[in-house]
Formats: sequence, C-alpha cells, structure tokens
Amino acid sequence: MDDFHQMRLTPREGAFPRDVGASEVGPRRALARGRVYMQPETTAMVAANTVNKGDVLATARVAGIQAAKNAALLLPMSHQVLVGNVHINFTIGDEFIEVEASVDTVDRTGVEMEALTAVTVAALTIYDMVKSSDRTMTIENVALWEKSGGRSGTWRREELSAPEY
Repeated sequence: MDDFHQMRLTPREGAFPRDVGASEVGPRRALARGRVYMQPETTAMVAANTVNKGDVLATARVAGIQAAKNAALLLPMSHQVLVGNVHINFTIGDEFIEVEASVDTVDRTGVEMEALTAVTVAALTIYDMVKSSDRTMTIENVALWEKSGGRSGTWRREELSAPEY
C-alpha cells in the first residue's frame, strides 16, 4: 500500500467543529448585507415586478429564509442552530439591489453564518431570476454588519470600515 493510503489522522488533526457543549444558551442575533449590481433597466424591471420568471424579491426572500435554516447543511463546521426569526429586506437603488438578512436565535452558538448564507442565497436567487436580461450582474460586498450575544458580546461594523459599495 502506498503512503497516501496508510496516512491516519489523529483526533486533533484535520478540521472539526468547535465544541459548544459548555456554552450558555442565550439570545443571539446577526445582521448581514450584500449587493447585486446590475443595469438600471434591470433594477427597474425588478421594482416593477415585470420579470418573466415572476416576483423576484418574494422568491429571493423565501430562498434566503430557507438558506438560513439550512446553513449547517452547506457549511461543514457550522453547528445546527434553532433559527427563531429570519428577516430578509431589500433596498433597490438605481444600479443595485441590497439584500439585508437578520437572524435571531436562542441557542449555544451564534447565527453569523446563517445570516451570511441567507444574504448570499437571496442574492444568487435575484441573479438567477434576471440573468437572461442582464449578464453584467455582480454580487459584491457580502459582509457581517453586526452580531450580538454569546461570549464575545456585541460587535458592529464601523461605517468608516464598511465595504466600499
């Protein structure tokens, strides 16, 4: 047998999830944002709800909620958490749609990954639904904007250090 097949990992080698068993159950919240940049004609179509695939923002909202509830299935080191609330909001600018997701729980670990996953999947859904009208779209600046709860407490992104939109 070659060296590759004889390699064995010890329990502390490789990747493994953090042990949250000793963590206190408590309220936790995360807020994430990202933007889908597109042509002004495309944002106008979304705003007027005239996209041939249907209601883009309603579909993206459901996709984002579903993604938040299933983040642990996609991210191998993310713990399954009981998602209490997921809110997905949109802001339509001339050349972008901003996606904002807030996720709340009462659990042993935070929901930052759930909020980031919700934003990303909602943005991908927007992209998917209007890609036939606009191939120039980009998804940019997905970032955590704030989190609260847990051992590390509250954190907020400073406006000065915010991603450049």
